[in-house]
Amino acid sequence: MSYDVDVVVAGGGPVGLMLACELRIHGVSVVVLERLAEADPTIKAGSLNTPSVEALYRRGLLPDLQQAQERNMEQFAAFMRQRLPEGKPAAVPPRFAGHFAGITLRADLLDASDPELAGHGPADQVGLVSQQQLEEILARRAAELGVEVRRGVEVTGFEADADGVTVAMGEGTVRGRWLVGCDGGRSTVRKLAGFDFPGTGPEITAHQAMVEMEGSESLGVGWHATPTGVYAHGPVPGRILTVEFGGTPAGRDAPVTAEELQRSIRNVSGADVVVTGVKTATRFTDNARQATTYRIGRVLLAGDAAHVHSPFGGQGLNLGLGDAVNLGWKLAATVRGWAPEGLLDTYTTERHSIGAWVLDWTRAQIAVMRPDPHARALREVIGQLTETVAGTTYFVKKISGVWQRYELPGDHPLIGGSAPDLELADGSRLADHLHEGRALLLDPAGELRDAVDGYGDRVKTVAVAVPGYPGLAGLLVRPDGVVAWAADADRADPSSLETARSLKAALSSWLGSPAVTDADADADVLAGSSGRSS
Repeated sequence: MSYDVDVVVAGGGPVGLMLACELRIHGVSVVVLERLAEADPTIKAGSLNTPSVEALYRRGLLPDLQQAQERNMEQFAAFMRQRLPEGKPAAVPPRFAGHFAGITLRADLLDASDPELAGHGPADQVGLVSQQQLEEILARRAAELGVEVRRGVEVTGFEADADGVTVAMGEGTVRGRWLVGCDGGRSTVRKLAGFDFPGTGPEITAHQAMVEMEGSESLGVGWHATPTGVYAHGPVPGRILTVEFGGTPAGRDAPVTAEELQRSIRNVSGADVVVTGVKTATRFTDNARQATTYRIGRVLLAGDAAHVHSPFGGQGLNLGLGDAVNLGWKLAATVRGWAPEGLLDTYTTERHSIGAWVLDWTRAQIAVMRPDPHARALREVIGQLTETVAGTTYFVKKISGVWQRYELPGDHPLIGGSAPDLELADGSRLADHLHEGRALLLDPAGELRDAVDGYGDRVKTVAVAVPGYPGLAGLLVRPDGVVAWAADADRADPSSLETARSLKAALSSWLGSPAVTDADADADVLAGSSGRSS
């Protein structure tokens, strides 16, 4: 049967672009179909968590993130200067630490010695990057990799069969082996495929906007709880967010007007502001739902198509990026023919539990934001906890995502977690060796390389000592940066039969059989996809 591409991705936002880039570095052909003719300028997420930055760092994109953060910090400093009396010097903006339900977390109370906060290397210094900036970075990356992105093209339907999916897009169709819906919370792909999408209904109306307004000096900076809701002002000029508990918004799809924003700001803040212009604005609610599975046959979901929730705590964009990184190499392995049995099903297994946690984390914040006496009493208790080192550290670890790990076989403490960004004896760091998206075998003593015979370019071997971890005997890192196997010299002899067997078992579990060479896999793919364009 003829295929136009290996994978059709519906949705060209950050999640769809990230997935497309992950597929392309593995040699998989992909087309992205995006409904909007231009990138959406609407204000959305404003930060990245640690797993997201690590994933982008491992693909060589850290300098782009650093530049974006520098621009944002300059805007933040400008905003703070506007709030000061003339002639008074502005204080250095504090490092971003996050918030829980609008309760600001103080970075100076964070216990930086906590083991879960260590080992992330340069990625630990980046976070204040907006969704629009990230989309620009990923769009450039996709273009460099040769990803075909068709803008102004909306998926209107599809027919899936045992061998692939034929996707209708207004005018014409495109045939792919797989279809991935990255098309947002109102996903057409999810609805047409028949995914169950249970959850809880909404109870708030919230607005986020970049505006021009008079009387903003009456608004407090940062997050504030009031008798009528919660609002946030800053950290850049003109940014405002309001949360009201009067029910769900009417006319959800209607443009957000200056009058609507002005009424909401006045209602929540009590300040007599006048909104004179709207640069970008959106309204949202706290509908929290999750697909029961992320795959039905040849159709998969990622990002908001798989789970929706309120944006508080900055979890949505980051959760979607994690989906893309987890799915990308597994789907590529399936397309190329070397995936071990059940590999693609581990996508739902690993990501669904993290998505469920995020939904509950955002639900908890809504409960604490409510203006009723019981919720405000609870808010007071949580606020007191955040004034302690232990409390702040707990919340920051949750928000930053450093707690995330998968339940994988093996008893080494590194297994299942994000690989530490180890500094190697040759001056490189672990992340430097993950740019190509291959699995990585770190072999400090040079005694493990025989285990990867037959795996070809699926595994990169680095035989370099690790000065900061002299007891490390070996480390196998999946393409998504997760540790699949590890051994310490004081617990295992790198040259022993037992160590070799455990490593080979991990290789087989995640990278298939060494008997299937990449040339064989590619030949199988080509034989079944004559006429496919790359």
